[in-house]
Amino acid sequence: MQPFSGLSSEALSLLSQAAKPRDRSARNLPGMRAKAKAFAMAEAPRICRAYGTTIDETILGGVRCLDVSPPDLRVDWPILYGFGGGMVEGSPVEDLPIIAPLSALTGARVIVPDYRLAPEHPWPAALDDGFAVYREIADQPFATVGESAGGNLSLAWMLKAKAEGLRLPDTAALLSPWCDLSNAGDSLTFNEGRDLTLTRRNSHLAAGYYAGANKVDQPLISPIHGSFDTSFPPCLITSGTRDLLLSQAVRLSQRLRDCGATVDLQIWEGLWHVFEWYEDLPEARESIRRVADHLTRGMTAC
Repeated sequence: MQPFSGLSSEALSLLSQAAKPRDRSARNLPGMRAKAKAFAMAEAPRICRAYGTTIDETILGGVRCLDVSPPDLRVDWPILYGFGGGMVEGSPVEDLPIIAPLSALTGARVIVPDYRLAPEHPWPAALDDGFAVYREIADQPFATVGESAGGNLSLAWMLKAKAEGLRLPDTAALLSPWCDLSNAGDSLTFNEGRDLTLTRRNSHLAAGYYAGANKVDQPLISPIHGSFDTSFPPCLITSGTRDLLLSQAVRLSQRLRDCGATVDLQIWEGLWHVFEWYEDLPEARESIRRVADHLTRGMTAC
């Protein structure tokens, strides 16, 4: 199938290149993580200069966090951010291509828990780490954003907070959320080989590493099975027609609507899993701008 002709030249150029699937086998994970984080650390000063943001480390709830500040702190509400990587890869600094513009556009501080990764630390390690940070900021208005596995965690943190009677975020955004670790849905078949960043094999491997011996249909592992209602915040969900997890974004949006929550589902033609991470894409910049606008509107209304 040919790419949609309305795509930017930058997106078309990326689609024309042969994808190189990552191998998430346990043997390869340590080297992949180290290489990706080293690259991200080297790029961090450039990204921060581009958006005028500054980064620091802080400890909240006993968990190390990346603390990203905008060039002009215009609001008193923070964003709690969940980074992606299938619960087996990733780190806060690796999501700066999304976090830095989001902070600059909203004028908000962004707090990113550096949660532990599987398979060394299976569920509920990542959930517990992030929720410890959640507890520390839940006494004030705040927003939450998560991409891919971070979208899973953002939802799980909200479900856990509701069960414990804690404040929910006032608004939320989820980018290509990985909310069903059974990896059900048509898109895992028809977008296999079309998604530039994700493969079905790697999704299944990551699910097994994270869930361990636990059943994946538990709501705090696969939040699509959670009990949502009208108390949940307005949510923007993004995906793309090439996203391996497109079906999950569609199913989650319907699940939330059926439970009375307000949802804005935005599916981008011809784009792939968490395309917002690709900072040179005009489509990525526009999507992040829309996320920032959604958060600002939601926080203004609260």
